[in-house]
Amino acid sequence: MYLEIITPDQRVFAGEVISAQFPGVKGSFQVLNNHAPLISLLERGKVTIRTTQGEQAVTVDGGVVEVLDNKITVLAEAVLS
Repeated sequence: MYLEIITPDQRVFAGEVISAQFPGVKGSFQVLNNHAPLISLLERGKVTIRTTQGEQAVTVDGGVVEVLDNKITVLAEAVLS
């Protein structure tokens, strides 16, 4: 499954992932391969990305996530360091 995380000024992550966990406004949720279509608001928090190379995290300052046909698109307000 393909994940892309972008902000108004940069592409933060783009690539194949095994799973991704998101800070939804109504609680944390995880997306795996063949997930049902979904659009959700994100609150400030950690997006955990699991790939074949390991796990990494990106902290977003809110945004929107869309899941459709094994592609996840995150439009983040900003990425915090």
